Formats: sequence, C-alpha cells, structure tokens
Amino acid sequence: MHGAGNDFVVIDCRERSLPLDAASIARLGDRHNGVGFDQLLTIEPTRDPDCAFRYGIYNRDGSQAGQCGNGVRCVAAWLRRAGALGDGVTRLQSPSGAVAVEILDDGRVRVDMGVPQFAPQAVPLRDDAQAPLYTRQLGADDVAFGAVSLGNPHAVIEVADSTTAPVDTWGPALETHADFPDRANVGFAQVRSAREIRLRVWERGVGETLACGSGACAAVVVLASRGRVGREVDVHLPGGLLQISWAGPGEPVWMTGPATFVFEGSYYL
Repeated sequence: MHGAGNDFVVIDCRERSLPLDAASIARLGDRHNGVGFDQLLTIEPTRDPDCAFRYGIYNRDGSQAGQCGNGVRCVAAWLRRAGALGDGVTRLQSPSGAVAVEILDDGRVRVDMGVPQFAPQAVPLRDDAQAPLYTRQLGADDVAFGAVSLGNPHAVIEVADSTTAPVDTWGPALETHADFPDRANVGFAQVRSAREIRLRVWERGVGETLACGSGACAAVVVLASRGRVGREVDVHLPGGLLQISWAGPGEPVWMTGPATFVFEGSYYL
C-alpha cells in the first residue's frame, strides 16, 4: 500500500505474531532483493480495551517507529476492506498511544495525530529550554530548526526552495546528531502562503521518502507556532497532497489524505 507515495508492506498479524526479526525486516525492505518499502506495518490484536486494533511500525532498516501518519491511514483502509472497520470514528492503538481514524465518503482517511509536544525532553532533544528555533552546526553550516514530537521526534527547517534544499546532507547529519538521542525525522519546508507549503522529509532509518504524514503535521505546527502559516494548511509533498488542521497549543493535529492498495502476494521465508 501507499499513502501519497510513502509505501508500506502490511502484514495481518491478528492471529499470528510477526515471524520476522530486525535483520529479516531489512531484507524484506530491500527494493532489489526483497519487496521494498519505507515502513512495514503489522495489524495486531489490541492491548488497549478502548481501541479496536493495534498496529506496529518498522522502518526499512528494521528499527521500530513510534508513529506513521501515512501508515495509519493505510491500516484504516486495510481494516475497512477486511470488514473490520465500520463507519464513524474508530480508535486504533499505535506504538505511541491511541489515535482516532475516520474514513471519509471519498475514500480518504482522516486521522487524529495527537497533541504536539514541544518540550525538549518530550522530543527528545538535548537542550536546556524550549525555544521556537534551535541551532546546531552541521559541517560548516549553522542550521536553525524547530523541534516537536508527534509520537516520533521531528526537526523542521524552513528553506527558501524545497527543490534545492540540502536534504541529502543536512537530513542524515541532523537525524543522527548527538543531541537527538532517538534520532530524528528532518523536514525541509517551503512556505508558499499561509495556507500552503511544500515539504521534503528525510526519515530516520529510511532516508528521503515521497511523503511523511507525521512530518507534514510537524512542519505545520512548527511553522504555525511561529506565525508563518495558519491553522488549515495544504502540504505538498513529492508523492502528493496532505491536508493538516491544527487549532493551536494543547489541541490535536488532524491529517487527511489518501490510502491506496497496490498489490498482494506471498513472501518466502
């Protein structure tokens, strides 16, 4: 499946746990010798009585992720097709807590991505005090970024032009910076208006992806907190459009976007 080009292998683990370790997940994620994906998603029995199902998230390198906005939309669409998700809002258990999902009449999925956490210890980011922008030296460059957690740690850099942004250099450098103890997803955001941005994202454990749902949410809340955009923003990523809505501090972020089935098959262990 994919959500705006962010692609996934989805495995039904409702009756059997995932039979893959981290090395096996990495082999499966190889685009030449395996199937290939940005993340592997598992659909599992819930451990939270307030949620209908649980889902797991594994990056291409086999590491685990705490949240994936494009992935949860695909999980919801998969459950609907399997006859396990009805109309209205349903709560699903993610690795970082419960999220609410709703499938709209046009097939798009609307997701409550939770309340953004800006405190450095919540990101986590090693810094003494919360600030709208932080600065770190990446090679010869002093780079300013906002930081927020949406189940995953995010750094957001505002750039003049996303097409020429140094994603391949600043992305991995900031992802693995010592001040991000859990590594970070790094967004490069170009503001086009108060209602529209362009975004590229370097995902931890993956590299640059065509779309990142939590990264789109992170970019909007970081920019909105500095007055750079409004509360309803269209986020244009290389793989497609996501619509982000945020009422402000202390409120959850809502994301709306597509979820697409591509193919099904068997993988031989």
